Amino acid sequence: MTARLADIAAQAGVSEATVSRVLNGKPGVAATTREAVLTALDILGYERPARLRRRSAGLVGLITPELDNPIFPAFAQVIGQALTRQGYTPVLATQTPGGSTEDELTGMLVDRGVAGIIFVSGLHADTTADTGRYERLRGHGVPFVLINGYSESVRAPFVSPDDAAAMQLAVTHLASLGHRRVGLALGPARFVPVQRKTAGFRRAVRQELGLTDDEATALIEHSLYTLEGGQAAAAALLSRGCTAVVCASDMMALGAVRTARQHGLAVPHDVSVIGFDDSPLIAFTDPPLTTIRQPVTAMGQAAVRALLEEVGGTPAPHSEFVFMPELVVRGSTAAAPGTGQTRG
Repeated sequence: MTARLADIAAQAGVSEATVSRVLNGKPGVAATTREAVLTALDILGYERPARLRRRSAGLVGLITPELDNPIFPAFAQVIGQALTRQGYTPVLATQTPGGSTEDELTGMLVDRGVAGIIFVSGLHADTTADTGRYERLRGHGVPFVLINGYSESVRAPFVSPDDAAAMQLAVTHLASLGHRRVGLALGPARFVPVQRKTAGFRRAVRQELGLTDDEATALIEHSLYTLEGGQAAAAALLSRGCTAVVCASDMMALGAVRTARQHGLAVPHDVSVIGFDDSPLIAFTDPPLTTIRQPVTAMGQAAVRALLEEVGGTPAPHSEFVFMPELVVRGSTAAAPGTGQTRG
């Protein structure tokens, strides 16, 4: 118990005596301090004492495409914690190949009387998908928020990273290292984030490298958001003389690194690679991956705030909240071969 008290006290930033008073239901503890201790219990995975458990304010569904890509568990953790702090119980529903579809998961959550739903990278991001499903969901009286992928035809709050700014950060960094042929590896063209990254990349290579639109097109390769997809895209881009590859996910970037090595090239000495997301553990790859950090914590918390405003009867604006990404420079980018620059 002593170690447990010490852990909780350290997490909450209070004394062990204060933790003890809260756990034992003693008076004389400020409400904010009491909440900090209870939050520390949740974060550390301890079960709240029965007398301190709040009655759930309701269930909130969270639908993600899959959990193989570590960015989706990262979103789930942030959103789940934010909901729990507000007294709601998160229900994670994940699509799997051959398993339940987004529509089936949505129906299941509606049947269970959820207070609202947060969609991460769902069909709303697919420009070929029927957005009528979201109007039907609104007709059921279930508020919802959508992350990554904006659609003007859907009346709901959206939360997105600035994909165009992300490409500007990546291309500017590589141009400063002397790279003149920078390739872009990303997912299928029908997705909104892909279209935004493509437009941002075209603008960035025009400004930073002086390329024409046709020249930029030759440096863009669509594939899948997987390790294998990154391998295939990188192979095509390397065959076109690219000395650097910007990838639309960290998983694709790891595939690009593998392809470079299969071609006898060293990363970053011969080829520089940039990922996207800054997924958990990505800093510990070989080499540590330079990447565009998606502001997951800020985006997840904003999505929860917007949803709970809707649940509380104060609808959030039916617009898009856009968050600025950050370039995290690590060991997978360096000066272009033959430039004589010092590696960065």
